[in-house]
Amino acid sequence: MTAHLLTIGDEILIGQITDTNSAWMSRQLNLNGIVVKGKSSVGDVRQAIIDGVEMAMANAPIVLITGGLGPTKDDITKTTLCEVFDTSLVFHQEVYDLIDGYFKKIGRGTPPESIRNQAMLPEKALILPNKVGTASGMWFERDGKVVISLPGVPFEMEYIMTHEVLPRLKAKFVARPIVHRTLQTACEGESNIAKRLEAFENGLPEHIKLAYLPTLGQVRLRLTGGWPGELTQGAEAQLQAELDRLKAQLWALIPDLVYGEEDDSLQEVVGEILRRQGKQFGTAESCTGGYVAHMITQVPGSSDYFPGSVVSYSYEMKTKLLGVNPETLEHFGAVSEETVREMAEGARKTLGVDVSLAISGIAGPGGGTPDKPVGTVWMAVSDAKRTEVSRIVFGRDRTKNIHLTGVYALNMVRKFLLDV
Repeated sequence: MTAHLLTIGDEILIGQITDTNSAWMSRQLNLNGIVVKGKSSVGDVRQAIIDGVEMAMANAPIVLITGGLGPTKDDITKTTLCEVFDTSLVFHQEVYDLIDGYFKKIGRGTPPESIRNQAMLPEKALILPNKVGTASGMWFERDGKVVISLPGVPFEMEYIMTHEVLPRLKAKFVARPIVHRTLQTACEGESNIAKRLEAFENGLPEHIKLAYLPTLGQVRLRLTGGWPGELTQGAEAQLQAELDRLKAQLWALIPDLVYGEEDDSLQEVVGEILRRQGKQFGTAESCTGGYVAHMITQVPGSSDYFPGSVVSYSYEMKTKLLGVNPETLEHFGAVSEETVREMAEGARKTLGVDVSLAISGIAGPGGGTPDKPVGTVWMAVSDAKRTEVSRIVFGRDRTKNIHLTGVYALNMVRKFLLDV
């Protein structure tokens, strides 16, 4: 079963906002066995919307539209869909009552007259209630195809999709199961990973594919399987078992690169290891300015194992807060093995933690020298028994360098804790 996504709104076409709705919808549809075959965007123009809907219906049996359902004059999706499906707008008292209740719930009293228009909806459409906003969803059917119109506000769209659209699609269409399994890797490029996995990938059955999904400093490896034969009872369970087996094989081929699975983040994995080992962790950061501490504290409950961080940007702060020897800084400089070693060991004492991470580097775009080019970063991880130091050279982009340092540093901490 396939679907086509259509976004409506001038703001998307001019790049004023990013379409996050389509990504979320695609994931949810895929999890329910519906493959998104195409996606298109049109502006708030009557004929463009009509053409977009007709094209989408020609492309797939399920069409999902987002946008253009607000109360302002430029929101013309409802009236245009009335033309497409030969119907007219009528007042729905039950929808207005829902909007009125929503306004009272959020303490805004009686809805203004302009909001009354939100209860004017196509007569031939099945109305999909919206309990978290004012724009109802609409479900149309024609020639065996389904067209669903949803609000563009993400949390409203997600509510209607979850509570109305997906259950109805599952009841109406029999979809073949699609199963995904994901491994998360860090600090290795996709081309190098692909070389190591070439034999594995070549040996996959036709109904299972391996995708490489890179982000800055990380690559997600996604195995996707679709049921190849006739649908029978237990087909999805068999497919899941096959994907689980292949995921285990994949993990065993690159254990040095894999840090987690499915939606695991590196900071979540590091936090779980720290919690499991009963250890306290702190950071001493220079060029990253607290970025690693920010990553760590994105995880709920991180205060259990992360008491704090020291941002020691200057020589003075490195000496005053971390106890770095001024002679070390004078002789070797801030960006050096010797300095980060002393920073890490000093951070353990200053913060009173079991394990510490220290970072010092040249984030760029200026400040480099021939022997210490822009992008040079030194990192050290320390506990009571040992201190490990690592050097890496990134590029010249400051923002990317800071993020990459965060990824590489947390992965270094992970390996240090696991002694790998």
